[in-house]
Amino acid sequence: MATKAEKIVAGLGGIENIEEVEGCITRLRTEVIDPSKVDEAALKAAGAHGVVKMGTAIQVVIGTDADPIAADIEDMM
Repeated sequence: MATKAEKIVAGLGGIENIEEVEGCITRLRTEVIDPSKVDEAALKAAGAHGVVKMGTAIQVVIGTDADPIAADIEDMM
């Protein structure tokens, strides 16, 4: 069973598509290489409450566990 962080990475297009990730209170702020690889439905299935796309900047609203999930994703990178 994949962890929440692994599911979010998959929804963001895989670890190779993520340039930067940062936890910010209730959101993961990420920079991706190819925003077309971001699967909003997969992110919501992984527990995201919402997804905000602004070009290559993607914010994943996930609640108060954003910082630990960001740390888990950074460990994978």
